[in-house]
Amino acid sequence: MSKNGSRTRGRVLAAGAVAVSLFTAACSSGGGSGSGSDAGAGEGPVEDPKEPVTISFSSWVGNEPSIQKMYEAFHKEHPNITIEFQNVPAEESNEKLTAQIAGGNAPDAAFVDASTTAGFASRHAVVDLTNYIERSDVVDPDDYVDAFKTFTTYEDSLYGLPFDGESTALFYRTDLFEEAGIDAPPTNWDEFQQAAEKLTDPAKKQYGIAMFAPESAYYWYPWLWQAGGELQDGDNQPAWTSDEAKEAAEYYVGLTEYAPPDYLNSNSYDGRVAFAQGQVGMYVAGAWFAGTLSQEFPDIEGKWATAPLPEGDAGCGTTIAGDALVLFDGKNNDAAWLWIEYLSRPENMATWTYKAEGSTLLPPRKSLLESPDLEKEKPVLKGFADAMACGVSNVIADPEWGRKEEALNEELGKAMYGEQSAADALENAAAEASN
Repeated sequence: MSKNGSRTRGRVLAAGAVAVSLFTAACSSGGGSGSGSDAGAGEGPVEDPKEPVTISFSSWVGNEPSIQKMYEAFHKEHPNITIEFQNVPAEESNEKLTAQIAGGNAPDAAFVDASTTAGFASRHAVVDLTNYIERSDVVDPDDYVDAFKTFTTYEDSLYGLPFDGESTALFYRTDLFEEAGIDAPPTNWDEFQQAAEKLTDPAKKQYGIAMFAPESAYYWYPWLWQAGGELQDGDNQPAWTSDEAKEAAEYYVGLTEYAPPDYLNSNSYDGRVAFAQGQVGMYVAGAWFAGTLSQEFPDIEGKWATAPLPEGDAGCGTTIAGDALVLFDGKNNDAAWLWIEYLSRPENMATWTYKAEGSTLLPPRKSLLESPDLEKEKPVLKGFADAMACGVSNVIADPEWGRKEEALNEELGKAMYGEQSAADALENAAAEASN
């Protein structure tokens, strides 16, 4: 999502894979003949059109000042290419694109939630970018963070260019830590639970961590990976009943003991108030949360900090989320490629992400994440940039994944409410997903 819309990332991406399943089904209803492997075939950088061309670009960020400035600069370099911006609200974008594909009037290019790329690619709705990338002096696949390439890869080919992203890390109230006698943020599971316990005092309506049952699956994933577990096995069957998965679920669900019950049915965006008001000392969220705190709660500036998530027996692991640039099959593929290639220049990616005022988005390029310029511009993002190396994609290239994840989310939520054990939640979810 954009730097303005990114504040909803946590709750939107919790259902991201569900969306992939829905789009896959919708795309199969018609439209989008696909471009085949010959799209972008040729040698050398793609040349400008010799005649004026107008390309359509669907996004919810078209009116962002930085995008408009980049378009002005792009148009000066490529005077024969005019961009027609199709602006659509983020929450309506995928539904709109699906309808356009079915109707045979898809845009030439689009800014999409990266987690939807594989779903579109599986139905041949977006262009295989292999030939374009091979001809480009700008796009270097090896420079992208591996987990972000997972989002945009289908059958070993890139169908989208990662454009922005974020990792999930730990926010903590430094003032509450000091009051509780906690010297530093926790680095492992034992320290995390000890900190949560020290921070919890129900009589004062103060708790260790915020937990959200409606997003139970998404925020469980880091613990699963840190324990050495996986989401699915090689046969696309749930791997949630492994010993590692059960260990992670029992630990994760057990943290509910240190969470405010009034927020258990909330979500990671609405629950921000609990952190801002000092009702919880720790908060697991994406980098979007840093921007939200700075913009909406300036009074607590200096009273909070960030750190990587604590590590488990299998090391570090965190969820990531992001946006990507894709092409839809049409007569203007070359001109549309020049536009998304231009946006993908390192300097433009930096301008869009960490250099933009108020933005806490990260670039998905390793070279930018490792640059000292990032920490200089946005010191609060250093921990999130470091965590990118531990990022794992929760998007599964399985048309049934959305239904499976929905079952997992529902059953883990029941465990949080004490209706069943964490182990039973995984067994029940796996049984339902396997039907």
